[in-house]
Amino acid sequence: MADTRHVTSIEDDAYSAIEQMIKLDEWCSPVVNSGVDKTYRGVLGLDNFIEAVVKTSPEKLTKPVSTIMSTNVICCSPEDSIEQVWRLMQEHSLSGVPVVKKEKLVGMVTQKDLLDSGKILPGFESKKGRFRASPTVSMVMKENVVAVEPSIRAIRVAKVMISKDIGHVPVTDEKGRLLGIVDREDVARLIVKRA
Repeated sequence: MADTRHVTSIEDDAYSAIEQMIKLDEWCSPVVNSGVDKTYRGVLGLDNFIEAVVKTSPEKLTKPVSTIMSTNVICCSPEDSIEQVWRLMQEHSLSGVPVVKKEKLVGMVTQKDLLDSGKILPGFESKKGRFRASPTVSMVMKENVVAVEPSIRAIRVAKVMISKDIGHVPVTDEKGRLLGIVDREDVARLIVKRA
């Protein structure tokens, strides 16, 4: 267990709390009664914040995705070993990465996918284990990935994130080539900048 880097109280301004979470690269924060009364009340997540803004202030999300996406995207190939991709995610603090083959998006793999598969553990347990070849990303990646074009408005991406409970949406061109990626932090950052 890691110590919490940010705690929010129910008295705090949501925009300020989200700004602080973004600064600390935290996707969620425990919520307590106050700075004095540390009784736990719940969790504030970027997804909760985005969902509330979509319902109450959708005009804050009118910019095209091209203006908020990250273009220096760390990705992997279907042939990469699960162990290698896990280490890549840990090294760069990523919860998921796009899977690219011949410059085209072919899937997405998340930490949850790797853990749920159970295939990550044998590689870390022993090099002499029963698995001679390390399992590859192609064994666990999701192939039906929701992707958008750069001209799509941020509101549509936010709605997809909420309805499908996903944290990353790849941005591709008309030929399926990966141009960038938008995550919940990018959407939340856009909202607090316009507040």
